[in-house]
Amino acid sequence: MHKTVVLNVVGLTPDLIGPHTPRLQAFANASKLAAISHVWPAVTTTVQSTYMTGKTPAEHGIVANGWYFRDECEVKFWRQSNRLVQAPKIWETAKDLDPSFTCANLFWWYNMYSSVDVSVTPRPMYPSDGRKIPDIYTFPGTLRDELQTQLGAFPLFQFWGPATDIKVTQWIADASLFVDRKSNPTLTLIYLPHLDYNLQRHGPDLAKISQDLRDVDRVCGQLIDHYTATGARVIVLSEYGIFRVNRPVHINRLFRERGWIATRLELGREVFDAGASRAFAAVDHQLAHVYVNDRSIVNEVRTLLQRTPGVANVLDEAGKQAAHLDHDRSGELVVIAEQDSWFTYYYWLDESRRPDYANTVDIHRKPGYDPVELFLDPAIKYPKARIGWTIAKKKLGIRTLMNVIPTDATLVKGSHGAAPRHTGESPMLMSNRPDLVGSMALEATAVRDVILRHLTE
Repeated sequence: MHKTVVLNVVGLTPDLIGPHTPRLQAFANASKLAAISHVWPAVTTTVQSTYMTGKTPAEHGIVANGWYFRDECEVKFWRQSNRLVQAPKIWETAKDLDPSFTCANLFWWYNMYSSVDVSVTPRPMYPSDGRKIPDIYTFPGTLRDELQTQLGAFPLFQFWGPATDIKVTQWIADASLFVDRKSNPTLTLIYLPHLDYNLQRHGPDLAKISQDLRDVDRVCGQLIDHYTATGARVIVLSEYGIFRVNRPVHINRLFRERGWIATRLELGREVFDAGASRAFAAVDHQLAHVYVNDRSIVNEVRTLLQRTPGVANVLDEAGKQAAHLDHDRSGELVVIAEQDSWFTYYYWLDESRRPDYANTVDIHRKPGYDPVELFLDPAIKYPKARIGWTIAKKKLGIRTLMNVIPTDATLVKGSHGAAPRHTGESPMLMSNRPDLVGSMALEATAVRDVILRHLTE
């Protein structure tokens, strides 16, 4: 098989390739740039699973970045076990074709306990004293210490939250080079998240993201140079485009006003109770799965959503089937936002009773995706001093919250999940072997076959 590398440059679209991305522009000029069709929902884990399996969400089961686990009565986001993906992956297919094939997965999602030969993914330590310590999970396990000895600790707090910057994307790139020199995998999958951050903060505003484009372009150039020198076939692709938004839609607050959302009061704070709620939304950017535990109100819920400003469409069973989202993990209804809107997870009506995690970066406890975690609360006069003092207390073993995140959803200016209006806003694929790309308009389920062609032809 032929050595191949796939660079997943999150948020990259044809419209963003230009003067600020000279290396990617040169790569595009020598390639065939193909637009990739829309996946419902266009979010990280769903799109990546579609690319890796060649199947739709109805078949592979990854219906969003998180969903309602009905048997546990809990909403869970950002799980990590590869066993949640219910279809064979490209590396398993390639291994069947050639037993000598090997695969390294660098930070693509559902990376833990998979059948790849080399795996690296974030896995913080959570000691019982309340600290969150940067760390990674690797296979083989010895690679964990090798990488962090060579590159320093994984910069977790630059991976997500208000401190995000190019450091984490550079760390992933450097780890990829280390793995390539050590193991020489046949297929390497590399996740480069940097563009995602300020595109969500500011939207696709070139005046505000030009440095981000230059930074990620430099990292891509470094990787392209290395892998080209090894004779590898290089694919650059993305998962979705990010749209400008100006309207947060609070579905769960609408449900709360009608008495459909249940909460439990804990230490004066309202904690969401999914199992006791008649209906609720597990929100994910511009799509939400609406779970209706009380089926007698499905029509009432649908009517309310259809009348809500910012909602473009409400999918019932037939709609979910047409969108390839007819899976047991999906909600009874699926809601899609207008392109200028997005969905918050907020369910409380009284700010004084918001849950304690609302003002923290806490991707696992929140019952939905929260892009406001990218911002520091503008009401905090000296945020660096506040953060420094909190870190000092944590190091002393004092349990305390890093409560520096606002709950003002209007701060968010970019989101994704809805369908693009034109190919300039679409996810894309390009290769240094344009003859292997095929059509200039690729179905998302065909990306797997494009990668297989690079490996085998």
